[in-house]
Amino acid sequence: MVSITEVMSKNLKKIPCETSIADTAKKMRDERVGALFIEKGGELIGSVTDRELVRKAVAERKDLENTTVESIMTTPLNSIDTTQTLLDAQDKMRDLGVRHLVVRETGKVVGIISVGDLLAYFTWRA
Repeated sequence: MVSITEVMSKNLKKIPCETSIADTAKKMRDERVGALFIEKGGELIGSVTDRELVRKAVAERKDLENTTVESIMTTPLNSIDTTQTLLDAQDKMRDLGVRHLVVRETGKVVGIISVGDLLAYFTWRA
């Protein structure tokens, strides 16, 4: 079976924790991604998705220019280990109701796997 590391993206898109929600949305658009990692002092402290921007910021009528992404991020990071299978990733996403998981190897973040990655793999394989 194909491993998670063969399907995941190794190119993590990151932003500083003090980034405004408006600038976060712009970066997602420009990078064409649905999730970004939040950094503080060189460490990953959380993540934010396009869905969270809508539910936790826009729908709550937050000041998008003056509210930081740190205030709406998900922490701790939802993750899966490289030793687990793609079906494990699919099950975990379903159980948690998320579309992205951080991939860890011996505790260190090495990538991200998304529902889109899984869909592309399983569709190609069918």
